[in-house]
Amino acid sequence: MNRSPLDYLILSLKGMAMGAADVVPGVSGGTIAFISGIYEELIDTLNNINFSLLKHLKQEGIKSTWEKANGSFLIALLSGVFVSVISLAKGVEWLLEHQPILLWSFFFGLVLASIIYVGKQIKTTPSDIKIFLAMTIGTVVAYLITTLNPAETSDTNLFLFFAGALAICAMILPGISGAFILVIIGAYSPVLEALNNRDIKTILIIGAGAVIGLLSFSKLLKWLFEKYHRLTLAVITGFMIGSLNKIWPWKETLTFRTNSKGVQVPLNEESISPFNFDGDPQLLQAITLMVFGVLIILVLEKMSAKKKPIETS
Repeated sequence: MNRSPLDYLILSLKGMAMGAADVVPGVSGGTIAFISGIYEELIDTLNNINFSLLKHLKQEGIKSTWEKANGSFLIALLSGVFVSVISLAKGVEWLLEHQPILLWSFFFGLVLASIIYVGKQIKTTPSDIKIFLAMTIGTVVAYLITTLNPAETSDTNLFLFFAGALAICAMILPGISGAFILVIIGAYSPVLEALNNRDIKTILIIGAGAVIGLLSFSKLLKWLFEKYHRLTLAVITGFMIGSLNKIWPWKETLTFRTNSKGVQVPLNEESISPFNFDGDPQLLQAITLMVFGVLIILVLEKMSAKKKPIETS
């Protein structure tokens, strides 16, 4: 695919949006990739990275191998993700602590509009029982994941390696947040701390796990899209619906836990009405940010509409 320098700049910006989403527990970078029209190209590209590339390199040379690997696409996208994660980690951590309602409101709007966008790609009919069943299963699974309690934090190298592998699988799956998976298994705090402190050793360990997980999981996703396209889209839509429970802005904390820094943070939370939130003074701001999140998806949808539409079967 021939792309101009402007196209690669836009790809990097999409990567930055994916990175920003992945830092927040509850929002998936895969959702951003999907709504910005690059998801299936990303999965196909990752699936093509294997040992056969070494043979191709030997026979055809660097230029041909780079094109076969779609290297320019990957570099542009992943550089955006990397810059975003490194630069926004500290800001997102501050917002989660000091302005959680406003942050969650913005992402709630993003995901809510994304559900409508992804759902429209399925082109289903009322008689498609399998599609609705797949969507229901996805919804229930994602909802149950959002109700799990975080585990105790561990920072061994082996644990962080597998945490990176597991989280990256969730990060490229729309609706399932990699950051939230890190929270559940108790790895979110050490990962965020490593990013904020520029702990190169820890970052490399997590990154190695992420690379292994990414290359492995992309093969499964490619197979699913090829064999069960509409069913896969239905499950993805269900995942995003179920994840809304996690990113609902207004929560009542039932129990607390002490994090690795000795600070009391919520453990069990329950979604409540904003009108039961002690007359939330941020209600208007929160609704405005929700609408803003929806508008961003509408813009991305118009951008991706210029590309080849998703085929269903």
